[in-house]
Amino acid sequence: MLWNWQLSDWPQFRFDQASLRAAEERFIKGAGVIVGSLHHLDGEARQGIAIELISQEMVDSSAIEGEVLDRASVQSSIARQLGFASAKRRSNPAEAGAAELMVDLYRRYAEPLGDQLLFEWHSMLMNGRRDLADIGAYRTHADAMQIVSGALHAPRVHFEAPPSDRVSGEMAQFIAWFNDSCPQGSAPLPAITRAGIAHLWFETIHPFEDGNGRLGRAIAEKALAQSLEAPTLTALSATINRHRKAYYAELQRASQSNQIDDWLHWFASIVLEAQSRTLASIRFLIEKTRLLDRLRGKINARQEKALIRMMAEGPDGFIGGLSAHNYRTITDATSATATRDLAELVELGALQRTGERRYARYHLVISTNVSGNLKSDSNH
Repeated sequence: MLWNWQLSDWPQFRFDQASLRAAEERFIKGAGVIVGSLHHLDGEARQGIAIELISQEMVDSSAIEGEVLDRASVQSSIARQLGFASAKRRSNPAEAGAAELMVDLYRRYAEPLGDQLLFEWHSMLMNGRRDLADIGAYRTHADAMQIVSGALHAPRVHFEAPPSDRVSGEMAQFIAWFNDSCPQGSAPLPAITRAGIAHLWFETIHPFEDGNGRLGRAIAEKALAQSLEAPTLTALSATINRHRKAYYAELQRASQSNQIDDWLHWFASIVLEAQSRTLASIRFLIEKTRLLDRLRGKINARQEKALIRMMAEGPDGFIGGLSAHNYRTITDATSATATRDLAELVELGALQRTGERRYARYHLVISTNVSGNLKSDSNH
């Protein structure tokens, strides 16, 4: 089998731009709705949502590669690097490096892409690693760079990247295209199209010894941010992580041809879903603040603690809902007190109950209806 980079038309990607027009327009419209929604938040709340989304991006981006980072530690590190007060929480080298990368992406999204910027990002991401020959530099090993699975004696090769001696030349061509295709470049491309091509192209070259997936998704985020001329809050990695199996399958399929319509259409659907998740997170923050304000003086400390704990799970909430047992664990309440507290929260409209007796579950009454808000905000 020949890979895309081995074909005679590499890297002349072919696709039907007109078929992506509707998705590109939805993305730009959605970006406007997000900006409008952020105006409902004060400075501290906007800082909070930025820290939440940035940290979740890196936690999920690492999870796609099988690396587990502690979200609270990453959040704390990001808050400190952005100059916001945060809890004194110790981060391990991987968490600190991941946070540094995401903050740098957030702050310097508008800068042109270059070898040095990528080397800095790689050094941040590989913070604390001692098992790699090349950190902060393109790979130099003579062995084939392959993505494989299966047993050692019978590996299955999903993809093989260009050899190391071709990486510098391939990256020079990629970087020139990336900068030329930005909004101010000589050959600008629409946001989703550019981000989709950039991610596929970078992953094809696989220029580093490790960390290519996370860096490739950071480059896609950079492309989206440059197109919007603002730090992106698109939850791209968080959404890809929810479709991880399809993500790898689509990347493998796209690596076999330079006709990339299928890849771009799949990527566009992920970007639009990510944007909806971002808006849902912002709506959730706005509505939870309103709910707590409405309940102030009407609930006790136990009830407030439980609600805040539920809200910490974000728009998706407790999986399966909050049980009375969960409530007792969170608040140290007795069974009778928990029953009474939960009933009061239902009566106040803070929680909705489903099920009966030991099967009873409680859910936050917070609307994050994105489609309805998109419609109403578009009229402003």
